Amino acid sequence: MTKSIGSSNGAAKATGDAATIESVADIIERELQNVIVDWLARVEEEPDLKSIPLSFEERTGYLPQLLRDVIARLRLDAGTKAPISKAAAHHGDLRRKQGYTVAMAVQESRLLQVTIFATLHKDTHNLEFSKLLPDVVTIADEVDAQLKEQMLRFMAADSGKLAKGK
Repeated sequence: MTKSIGSSNGAAKATGDAATIESVADIIERELQNVIVDWLARVEEEPDLKSIPLSFEERTGYLPQLLRDVIARLRLDAGTKAPISKAAAHHGDLRRKQGYTVAMAVQESRLLQVTIFATLHKDTHNLEFSKLLPDVVTIADEVDAQLKEQMLRFMAADSGKLAKGK
């Protein structure tokens, strides 16, 4: 969903090019690989997350689907209930098996939001501003809903351990 605007835009007037206005979902979709690379760079700056040695694929393999879930959520009609992310539940199982703690999973989720928002900030010249704040709320809500699914899996695994230990 992109729109071109003509020379009424100052930058477009100066260069003669039309500026393209994009939705938040379009920008995240276009920048998906950059979001993943930028997120990984942030993760690698965190000693506790870096303490679990994982390959690029092991660390980021789930991210494309989680980001596609965010994009799909942004494109839902207002008032439509968002589906629960199956990828998030699977990711919770995976991170638990990889040795993550709850705090580490929360940190990864926080870094994902920061990375998405930083990506949008880089593209402010292309953003459809009238929808920016509602979309930021939607992103935060979706990433938090995904985190909830991950934590439900962590708790279920802990409950299973407790039941086996009795």
